[in-house]
Amino acid sequence: MSINRLPVLGAPKTARPPLRKIAIEEHFMDAGAVHGGKAFDPVAFARVSGLEVDFVKAVMRRMNDLHEARIEEMDAAGIDVSILSLTAAGIEGIADPAAAAIAARKVNDFLAETVAKADGRYLGFASIPFQDADAAVRELEYSIGELGFKGVMVNGYVQDPDQDVGHYLDEERFLPVWEAIAEMGIPVYIHPRPSLPQVRDAFYGQHPELAGATWGFAPETATHALRLVYSGLFDRHPGLNVILGHLGETIPYFSWRIQRCFEYNPLGHQVEKRLQDYLCENFYITTSGNHFDQALICAVLTIGADRIMFATDYPFEMSPDAAEWIEKAPISENDKRKIAHGNARALFGI
Repeated sequence: MSINRLPVLGAPKTARPPLRKIAIEEHFMDAGAVHGGKAFDPVAFARVSGLEVDFVKAVMRRMNDLHEARIEEMDAAGIDVSILSLTAAGIEGIADPAAAAIAARKVNDFLAETVAKADGRYLGFASIPFQDADAAVRELEYSIGELGFKGVMVNGYVQDPDQDVGHYLDEERFLPVWEAIAEMGIPVYIHPRPSLPQVRDAFYGQHPELAGATWGFAPETATHALRLVYSGLFDRHPGLNVILGHLGETIPYFSWRIQRCFEYNPLGHQVEKRLQDYLCENFYITTSGNHFDQALICAVLTIGADRIMFATDYPFEMSPDAAEWIEKAPISENDKRKIAHGNARALFGI
């Protein structure tokens, strides 16, 4: 039996077009600059990152294609602009300060050339040599002031010449760099890198599958961000903005308990506001590599849709998957527009 359908006389003449998107955690690698001219070793990268070697090889094919397949994938996902950033361990993984400064300049120049060739499809995050505060400030002035990059990408802790030691950005040695960043009014994206060797061996020695993005990156990066909060950095510089990927590296979902337990047990630390306040005033989070409705809803309820931005985590994730997910996410149409492109346009002046 056929069904008698009601007439639909007032339907729009055209369906809603796909959301336009700006993607802000999209990686590249300049192996020659970062590794001192040595060839990239996929086996070593896989071992420390908790990845399969075949996965790493596939990622690197995607990583190194900057102007053909990558643009095609952006088009398929409706991504107008990608903000490119150097992948982990980046400049932060170079132990020698002088070598780090040289590599940062080479990487930033390479990225500037890449952006210039892309006909407006790319923007950039700067890499700076935190190993030397003076050199870091000079590179900030060059990469932001002259090259026009939109912020700074930091790949976790800064390597010490002692390979078992890493320096997190809450340390006093980095305050001059933060002061320069605050004065420029640019955001800093803190991206994961594998934990220090002794941590990695103790936690993941028998479970290498947990060392990287599967689990280890989140607590490593969340701890770094919390160190910034409880160091009082945002009390000194209330206008600073830090970006975290992967829908906040678990912090939004654990923020109540963190605040509660800190109030009971501050152990000599004191800050002016609640963690939730800092999340709403000093942090943005992105959707990179975390296409999970429940996590998104929790993030919206914790910090608001005005502080969430779209990202794909290319080449480690597929851009069309990220795009399809945000199109269908169970949030308001207006919030989708903010996350897909509106918040990035406002923050970066795009």
